[in-house]
Amino acid sequence: MDVRTAILGSRGFVRVAGPDARTWLQGLVTSDVETLAAGEARFAALLTPQGKILFDFLVVPDGDGLLLDCAGDQAAALAKRLGFYKLRAAVQVADLSGGLAVAALWGGEPPGLSQGRIVADPRLPALGWRVFAPPAELNSLEPTDSEADYDAHRIACGAPQGGRDFAWGDAFPHEANMDRLHGVDFRKGCYVGQEVVSRVEHRGLARKRIVRVAVDGAAPAGTEVRAGDVPLGLMGSSAGGLGLAMLRLDRVADAAAPLTAGDARLALRD
Repeated sequence: MDVRTAILGSRGFVRVAGPDARTWLQGLVTSDVETLAAGEARFAALLTPQGKILFDFLVVPDGDGLLLDCAGDQAAALAKRLGFYKLRAAVQVADLSGGLAVAALWGGEPPGLSQGRIVADPRLPALGWRVFAPPAELNSLEPTDSEADYDAHRIACGAPQGGRDFAWGDAFPHEANMDRLHGVDFRKGCYVGQEVVSRVEHRGLARKRIVRVAVDGAAPAGTEVRAGDVPLGLMGSSAGGLGLAMLRLDRVADAAAPLTAGDARLALRD
């Protein structure tokens, strides 16, 4: 099967550099970035002190620093938020959006590239790879698909996207399945919000999670999901008859009526 390629124009980039870059970021985010090797990526988030996701991103080595592949409309806010934590650390934080771009490759073997850096997506093997390069250099990939096509693939794989499948500052990592997508390292040391995340992990307190659903009809993001008169949660993104929804697991288990989102009918998918 030939590899499929799409330029992800909705992504932005923040670079963290300097002698203290790794140890400093290690004390802030949910994944282990100190052991990150060249050619690897890690999925991670910056949380509130109460343990909710403010930003999620992929972390990629970049020379003497680290590149954060984040939602494009959040890049400036992420750089600003990280700046609050600099204190006397020898780090520089810069928003690189506009000077860098990323393409997603999936569905086949990645090609050999003369330009850019390629890493496997750390969340799920089915998500494929990501290539980072200046925008003009990515044109050599000759994209076969649109970003909307990749989004449909992401949804089919069950990988939530912040800002669409959950609201920033409103979801815990377990609710957004970061624990299942290699986005939380439970063995590393302290980071912002770690105490809450560890408590949820050890006590199994995640009452809500994002789950895959089959969608029959139109169910825009934010539509309430119900089983009869019982509210279960909210729809996230959907495409091609599949969607992601943040649902109360206990209520879903007890549901005695079909699941609906507005006029659409839903069915849980594994």
